[in-house]
Amino acid sequence: MALLGTMVLVSPVSADEIAEGRALYVEHCAACHGVNLEGAPDWQSRGPDGRFPAPPHDETGHTWHHGDAMLFDYTRRGGQAFLDDLGVRFDSGMPAFDDVLSDAEIEAILAYIRSTWPERMRAFQAERTAAEGAD
Repeated sequence: MALLGTMVLVSPVSADEIAEGRALYVEHCAACHGVNLEGAPDWQSRGPDGRFPAPPHDETGHTWHHGDAMLFDYTRRGGQAFLDDLGVRFDSGMPAFDDVLSDAEIEAILAYIRSTWPERMRAFQAERTAAEGAD
């Protein structure tokens, strides 16, 4: 990834990586986040267990508000471990995938998800990713 003024250039992702990411997403993520990245119904309201249902990963959700490092870590270690490290009091239902998916597989899933967003959202998310590297 390289910065050019305020524009962020992300390394290109191959069609094969996106296809692999989609297949992995369907296998490991779709049961909670929806086959079409639409999220669980009523995802903005707490369920009976007190947790928020899985959010969408399409443009209607908030995934694109976060940089790659955060999304990768959240997926790899699970939401609760990630949030606990930040001192955020929130009960996350996101499981850890570090024993299920390789780093490359997680990256492929994230590449697939990013590939579905409109350009302006991909650009915003790329800026967040660049800002993570500057922290």
